[in-house]
Parts: sequence; structure tokens; C-alpha cells
Amino acid sequence: MILAVDTSLGTAVALIDDDGTRLSDASAADPLGHAEVIGELLVRALDETGSGSIDQVVAGMGPGPFTGLRIGIATARTFAMGRGIPVIPVPSHFAAALTAIERDAVTDPFAIVTDARRREVAITVFAGTDVDGIPNMVADTVLVARADADEHLDGMRRIDVETLSAVDLARVGARAVAAGRTLTGSEPLYLRQPDVTVPGAPKKVGL
Repeated sequence: MILAVDTSLGTAVALIDDDGTRLSDASAADPLGHAEVIGELLVRALDETGSGSIDQVVAGMGPGPFTGLRIGIATARTFAMGRGIPVIPVPSHFAAALTAIERDAVTDPFAIVTDARRREVAITVFAGTDVDGIPNMVADTVLVARADADEHLDGMRRIDVETLSAVDLARVGARAVAAGRTLTGSEPLYLRQPDVTVPGAPKKVGL
């Protein structure tokens, strides 16, 4: 089995079988409060599947807010460490793209658009799937002022996403592993530095 965890938008947890079949999923749409609900959602998803061996954990790496992403990624890594299994990092927009492709049969270039707060959106452009069944990203994720999003896309179809399927995140991760591919590194896709910074060293006071 494969466990997937994502907190780039709301909080989503899912388990799939090795062939990609959904076994369970639990989610909360609230873009805040990840820490309060993620434990309960994880327990619910695990209880629904009953017995079975989890072989790997897929972590949604964003784009998303600093604190929210860290909660989901830390949960995925801690769970994997406890069981001695690998963590597969997957950009969260790939899950949304797979949902659009398989649910709505979208093939032409399209943009996944998610709220980045501060009147900005995160945009990633895809065009169908590649030979491995993974959404084909044709333009890297960028941060754009919400008011300028349509001008930036220049008529391209946009799909605004408010919730993410952890089932599809798991499926993307499984396909990447099967193809021997790495879709992103271990660093989350924050796109914006956190507001909180480490204070500088105190000034020296002379005698």
C-alpha cells in the first residue's frame, strides 16, 4: 500500500493499493488548522483499510504556505521513519493535474491555479500525460498577482483548485517510482519566504 499526505491547500490523507486502487481517503477543506486535524484524518484513513503493509509514503511538496506544508511533510516523514520506508516527494499541482486529466479528459495545455494568499495565485501549466502516465508539466510553477492571472495565462484554460485529491497524489507518486523518476527534491515549494526570520546576532557593546 501507498500512503499519501498533502497540506498544500486543505488537509488530505489517502491510501491506495499497489495497482492504484483507492483504499481510503480522509480530508478537511479548511486551509488552516492542519495540525489540529491531520492526526485524526490519518487514523481514519488507516482504520478504513484494515490490515496491510504500507511500503512508501508520498508527500505533497506544494506550492503552499510555509506552515501548512511543513505540517504535512513532517507527518509524512515521521510516519515513514517510524516504519523504515521511503518518502516520495511529489509537487502537489501534479495531483490536481491528474484529477483534471482523468476526470474531465483535459488534453490541451491547461493551468492549475491555487490560492497563494496575499492576493496571489500559484500557477503550473500541464499538457496531458507523458509515457509514464504522469502529468506533463510544460511550465514551472510561478507566483502571480491574482488580478494579473488571466493576462499571464493569455487565454489558456485555467482550472482553479481549492481541494486536492490525496488519492491522485499517491497515484502520481506510484507512477514516478515505477518509472524510476524523481519529480522534485526534498525542499518544499514555498515560492515565498516565511514571514518569521531568525534574528541577527546582538550588537556588541563596548566598555
